[in-house]
Amino acid sequence: MKLVIVESPAKTHTIGAYLGSEFKVVSSKGHIRDLSTTGKYGLGVDVENDFKPNYISIPGKKRDISSLKKDIKESDFVYLATDPDREGEAISWHLYDALGISDSEYERIVFNEITEPAVKDAFNHSRKIDMNLVKSQETRRILDRIIGFRLSKLMQSKTGGKSAGRVQSVALKLIVDREREIEAFIPEEYWEVTAKFKDFDASLEKYNNEKLELHSETQVNEVLDRLGEDYKIKSVDQKEKSKKGVMPFTTSTLQQACINKFNFNSSKTMRTAQKLYEGVNIGSETVGLITYMRTDSTRLSNLFIDSTFKYIEDNFGDNYKGVVKKSKKKENVQDAHEAIRPTSIYRTPESIKKYLSNDEYKIYSIIYARALASLMADAKVLATTVLLDNNNYEFKATGQVQLFDGYLRVYGDYSQSNDIILPDFNKFNGVVSTKNVETEQKFTKPVARYTEATLIEEMEKLGIGRPSTYAKTMETLRERDYVKVEDKKFHPTEVGVETTDKLQEFFSNIINVEYTANMEDDLDKIADDEMDNIKVLSAFYTEFEPLVKKAFENMEKKAPKMTGEMCPECGSELVIRKGRYGEFTACSNYPTCKFIKKEEKEISIICTCPKCGGNIIEKKTRRGKVFYGCDKYPKCDTALWDKPTGEECPECHSLLVEKKDSIKCSSCDYSKE
Repeated sequence: MKLVIVESPAKTHTIGAYLGSEFKVVSSKGHIRDLSTTGKYGLGVDVENDFKPNYISIPGKKRDISSLKKDIKESDFVYLATDPDREGEAISWHLYDALGISDSEYERIVFNEITEPAVKDAFNHSRKIDMNLVKSQETRRILDRIIGFRLSKLMQSKTGGKSAGRVQSVALKLIVDREREIEAFIPEEYWEVTAKFKDFDASLEKYNNEKLELHSETQVNEVLDRLGEDYKIKSVDQKEKSKKGVMPFTTSTLQQACINKFNFNSSKTMRTAQKLYEGVNIGSETVGLITYMRTDSTRLSNLFIDSTFKYIEDNFGDNYKGVVKKSKKKENVQDAHEAIRPTSIYRTPESIKKYLSNDEYKIYSIIYARALASLMADAKVLATTVLLDNNNYEFKATGQVQLFDGYLRVYGDYSQSNDIILPDFNKFNGVVSTKNVETEQKFTKPVARYTEATLIEEMEKLGIGRPSTYAKTMETLRERDYVKVEDKKFHPTEVGVETTDKLQEFFSNIINVEYTANMEDDLDKIADDEMDNIKVLSAFYTEFEPLVKKAFENMEKKAPKMTGEMCPECGSELVIRKGRYGEFTACSNYPTCKFIKKEEKEISIICTCPKCGGNIIEKKTRRGKVFYGCDKYPKCDTALWDKPTGEECPECHSLLVEKKDSIKCSSCDYSKE
């Protein structure tokens, strides 16, 4: 028997069906090992011995490891088939090392899509583990552990912050810097003058052939006094222009599109895309519907290009067939595998809609449309610019008419277009007239706050982080209360600003865009065997650690907030402190006095517990997650993640709970109509 080890349990059935009975496909369920928290500063890294990592089994993984060892013992050969990126390569190495797989009894295989041809073909290109990729991932992990542990401990002891990180803190700095730019902005008054005609509008642009700017109502009134009713048609310029098509999706552009179009955050987008990649039962087969969704490449395979060109010819006509677009390769693009695309252009969204959830259908549809559109011809428009003269005041009207829809035939629903259709000016005999002239006072606006989409776009442009990090960074900033989201825009909190300022005070030469981007380049060079990972770590640590020690000694600790209440035990003032599980009120005379005030919380009773007659109330886990449990705990262990309605199930008498779109039983399959 041949053993194939993949990361995700969801892949095992799909791939197993492709390979047949001579193969056994099992899952590692992600990483099986991670750095320990032993040694100096709990880093799990021997910084004085070439940064040697100390790996241990992840808690709860011992049973999985034992099962994998048994499978290996019973097999003749092992194929490590984890994801096709550095993280996947590292997982394969950990499996090889931790499970004691011999060098002669394994091969590494990779596939960019989970389809039968791709999976079977991967066995024709098997290889050994690429240790340069492993070293790159390991270096990243060690860097993130050192920076995360050392700076998070510093922030927790000196500020109200909970954590800091190599990418996270730079992303937060971008948000804080943008906020300060907005705060410092001084708006300037300006006015717009628009002549309103029956079929179009024209805006005032120039006076005596020079650009005209109006900054007061007095200036506007002077213009209005000089305008007549007749506007001479000075020129009508018409040009045929191409509207360039789109490139296929990368991780970043997919996340941005789904945020803007569907209001999905980046984490939701990636979770849904992962399901489409790992395989969906579409009736006749279970198959991966899209290629690997963590990529910064816009490259498409020749096989997909050829089949898509054929599809375009057959379904739209030869004139819709475009060319293969090539983007300028940025320095920080790994280009390890393809862009995100459907695994088959013939598997249209409509043909498989019934097998997909609403969210899956939306994301598959936009990926499909984008990949198809990227190989279609440019759209063509007739762009028209009309200049009107009224007593030496020049007004301009612009518009366009679509001549050929091209790629917009399939991507029009996802493309923003503000096309304005202008009338035929030949019928006006050189003059158009109106008495209707509108004026509007406006003020210049500062640069906009970052949304999740624009922050991801900026991070990619600056080379901060990689495709796999964007979603996690957004999530961390929210979870740590460093930002709040209002009207989809990131606003830094007081803690976020304080954390950024303290880090910049002591670590401005490390927590910045340039250093972080350069570090990403170094990691790429390690992966390409162009740089030594130990030298990279040593250079970083030699600069970083003295700064940390200096910060621990010199960073001013934030004073606890005084409450005005007196301690009932020693008479000192009570203060609000921050602990592992949030804020609490305690004596300012700690550690001499260890009084802690018991907080009286308002208890919200949801319903009666069907098990013991107690009250089901809202509770929170230590990590702050809400659940619903009995107030008689530990005598009664009733606990639910979903909010109970108070009604009992007519079939099993358990509580009914509120699901997203329905009311269901907490124990059986009953669903309330």
